[in-house]
Amino acid sequence: MNMIDSTSSPVMTAGRLFNAYVQEARAECLRYLRTPSFLLPTLLFSPVFYIMFGIVLAKANGPEATRYLLASYGTFGVMAPGLFGFGVSLALERDSGLLTLKRAMPMPPGAYLVGKMCMALLVAAIVSTILLVLAIFVAGADMTPTRVATFYLVEILGALPFCGLGLLLSTLVKGQGAPGAVNLVYLPMAFLSGLWFPLSVMPGFIQAIAPIWPAYHLDQLALSAVGLGQGGVALHALVLVGFTAVFLTLAARRLRRHG
Repeated sequence: MNMIDSTSSPVMTAGRLFNAYVQEARAECLRYLRTPSFLLPTLLFSPVFYIMFGIVLAKANGPEATRYLLASYGTFGVMAPGLFGFGVSLALERDSGLLTLKRAMPMPPGAYLVGKMCMALLVAAIVSTILLVLAIFVAGADMTPTRVATFYLVEILGALPFCGLGLLLSTLVKGQGAPGAVNLVYLPMAFLSGLWFPLSVMPGFIQAIAPIWPAYHLDQLALSAVGLGQGGVALHALVLVGFTAVFLTLAARRLRRHG
């Protein structure tokens, strides 16, 4: 008579494994899309700035202002989903015990984080779409189909380093302190990377330290995407890949040690 080993762990088929990732990503995206306190500021912050400086004051800012600011505020916009979607929400979920519950559930270990990453990429795509609509149909920016496609690719994938940074921040702070800690990283990094003012008009020491921030390298790629780049695309992309790998590695170690 065959006996079933009650101690053996069930093995998920490839189809069920894939479906588990899809369902977790779907649940995370729906959860954030149904949270106005997260969604509305994330979606509207960059477009409001673009309307003011890229449309209303475009002529005063120069003939290339519409495309230049599209790149800058596009980068500023896609930073937020990764930093806040991971940095704040994961810190809160660690404190509330939700992360422990997720680990105890019969689901792939990485599905929870992949779901959050998909949410960040989706929001980044929405932000990029809003900005492109404003730039092309309101500001009259010269955006060819190639530039549009490249801008989408750069900005959406460019959210990944900030997912890694947000994940790392969530392991370093408690839930209540997470919003302040993330803003202390988000806003100064945007300023020091030249997203609010061109680096050429800023003090020399700020220009010197700009390359240490991932936002600077993403902004350079975005400027290249809209036709205003200064070269070095491969180097900037490689640096962003390096940032992502370092952030994720450090975050994974802290999660293993501290939960």
